[in-house]
Amino acid sequence: MEYWDKEKSTMIVIERQIWNATVANLTLMALGSSAPEILLSVISTLKDITAIPPELGPSTIVGSAAFNLLVISGVSIIAVGGDDDHVKIIDDVWVFGVTAILSLWAYIWMYICIEDGKVNVTEGVMTCVFFVALIVISYTADRVNSYRVQQRRTQEERDEADRSEEIKLKKD
Repeated sequence: MEYWDKEKSTMIVIERQIWNATVANLTLMALGSSAPEILLSVISTLKDITAIPPELGPSTIVGSAAFNLLVISGVSIIAVGGDDDHVKIIDDVWVFGVTAILSLWAYIWMYICIEDGKVNVTEGVMTCVFFVALIVISYTADRVNSYRVQQRRTQEERDEADRSEEIKLKKD
């Protein structure tokens, strides 16, 4: 949003975050990085709908997910830098924990689905339900963390104001 400040004769720009970063990472970024594999799988299946689908589609999806989870995470951690004196921390442990646990569940669920060599409609629907649940649970964890950080900040501000008042009273 923009507005003109008449007193300062300048344009003031106010930026608002539209997307929650956690939801954006779990949806837009995931779809963007997995779209080629998904399209490859759909196209190979639609070529001959009556035939047994080739293993290329599911294999590329699993391989890409494993690569993203392990290699890209590792390279990202290394790229952040730091040394033995500076420990890297996770700002939002709850969202990280939820994502990590549900990522493991995704691999377990995939194994359950393909164990008998067939994937039925119920398993496909349940997979979509699990994805929506992942987003809702992660968003909730993110909002709870934001609330806690805000409460902590508010308490720190109150403590700082009390200390400033004490210092002021001592000087008087």
